[in-house]
Amino acid sequence: MTQRDMAGILGVDVKTLRNWRKDKPELYKKVMQGFQFEQAVQEAKEQYERLKKLADSSNKQH
Repeated sequence: MTQRDMAGILGVDVKTLRNWRKDKPELYKKVMQGFQFEQAVQEAKEQYERLKKLADSSNKQH
C-alpha cells in the first residue's frame, strides 16, 4: 500500500503523513503498525479460507 493509499484511508493529505513521520515519529509509527496489523489480519483470513477449502475438499473425497 502506498502512502497515497494510506492517506486516503485516513482522510489526510500525503504531506500530513510525511510531516507525522518527521515531526511526530511515535504517531507515525503507531499508524504504520495499524496498517501492518490490518494487512496481517487480512492475510490470515485469506490463509484460513484456503485451508478451509482444502479441508472441505478432503472431507468430500472420504
